Amino acid sequence: MPAEISIIIPTLNAEDQLPACLATLMEGLSAGLIRELIVTDGGSTDATCRIADAAGANITTGPASRGGQLRRGVAQARGRWLLVLHADTQLEPGWAAAVAKHIANGQGASAYFRLAFRARGLMPIWFAGWANLRSYVFGLPYGDQGLLVLGSTYDRAGGYPDQPLMEDVALVRALQRPLTALSARAFTSAERYRRVGWLRRGAANLWTLVRYIAGADPKTLARQYQR
Repeated sequence: MPAEISIIIPTLNAEDQLPACLATLMEGLSAGLIRELIVTDGGSTDATCRIADAAGANITTGPASRGGQLRRGVAQARGRWLLVLHADTQLEPGWAAAVAKHIANGQGASAYFRLAFRARGLMPIWFAGWANLRSYVFGLPYGDQGLLVLGSTYDRAGGYPDQPLMEDVALVRALQRPLTALSARAFTSAERYRRVGWLRRGAANLWTLVRYIAGADPKTLARQYQR
């Protein structure tokens, strides 16, 4: 019998990205995997909430803090499994079969998608490869890779902390290991890399991770990350 999955998506002025993200979820509906869609918004001033409402999502609103938004969204979830996605993530065709197989055979393990960028060239391939290696070797997938986790496992791990950055790292570090890499990919936006530069953005991301693990304040890191 198909598992019940609650999909949780945090948003903030995501009208340009959300429709494509939602479109890729349709195969999960057809497969009977998705029980509900929850969009947890941080105060969008564009059409994000209207798009979510038109898609039949349950919408919850509150202050803009991705960790806090996710915590509020998960609190509304009724599915046995949680699938957390970013609004600029697009799951590749075949993802529903990969998720269904994991749920049937994964013995409750948490899982993530393999990362890919919606961009051409060597840099997107190289940086996606590093992200997938980091996830496999160190067990640290980021939020743009999606996270599939049992609700009971999420609760035991303490849930997402209410912080504006590195909420994904905080949760996966608390989850029972090992995490499983799903056979499907999550395609994420490369806009920040294009705008800032691949090497510069990659170095900033790595430095932010190192500082966070060393104990830096997530609020300070978030302010510096958004510059």
